[in-house]
Amino acid sequence: MVFSETSPVFNSRFDEAERAEIIATAEAAADAAREITLKYFRGSELDTASKLSEGFDPVTVADRGSEQAMRAVIAARRPHDAILGEEFPSKPGTSGLTWVLDPIDGTRGFISGTPTWGVLIALRDAQSALYGVIDQPYIGERFSGGLGRAELDGPHGTRKLAVRQGVPLDQAVIFSTFPEVGGESEGKAFHDLAGRCKLTRYGMDCYAYALLAAGQIDLVVEAGLQSYDILAPIAVIEAAGGIVTDWQGGPVLEGGRVLAAASKELHDAALAVLSDY
Repeated sequence: MVFSETSPVFNSRFDEAERAEIIATAEAAADAAREITLKYFRGSELDTASKLSEGFDPVTVADRGSEQAMRAVIAARRPHDAILGEEFPSKPGTSGLTWVLDPIDGTRGFISGTPTWGVLIALRDAQSALYGVIDQPYIGERFSGGLGRAELDGPHGTRKLAVRQGVPLDQAVIFSTFPEVGGESEGKAFHDLAGRCKLTRYGMDCYAYALLAAGQIDLVVEAGLQSYDILAPIAVIEAAGGIVTDWQGGPVLEGGRVLAAASKELHDAALAVLSDY
């Protein structure tokens, strides 16, 4: 595997061997999660429970099994790294690196049979998302970014990821999970921005971020996210040339209100609307 040191996402912290090992570990974890999730997707054995006493925040045997499989891969290959996942307690590490896992991002979509959920895998340090994978097992698409790599591997082969440029706000395509995620005032902010765009679509979960990195759409705006929801998308989108921040233009590594944009011009235009809320 060849890495480009001129890439804006190249990280000189790692030599080529360790970069290759990080990527191989992420690939192996994604492969393990594919096996588990596909066993249950659109099947009759899917056991669903809610994490909430009131309302519905679903978790399934597939979520838990997927995370356990990924944790086992990472623990075996990189035992000194920490692990943070959605479904199980954190595992401490000594390397200064943490793997952040969302075993099924979009569980509502998963239990409904829509192929827009995904497995999220990220590696971070204290300052940044270093590498990320957005994997859609049913479609067979894997979006990877960071450490000199920005790549989509899928049924039609492998190609470089790149966001599209030169799209003004009034021609932009914007995606979100609103009103499912986020509060009333945040929803108002989103609709204010979406009303200035050409096309709005809803409910795509992590697949929306993958489409932005692939140059298909222009903006993703969400709120109420956790770090495991957004770290992999940050790495993939930044590797593809896009921008991901909070609604004030600051870092969003820990989640919260998220703005992902294909270009600086679109990012600035969206911030001009969202930062008032």
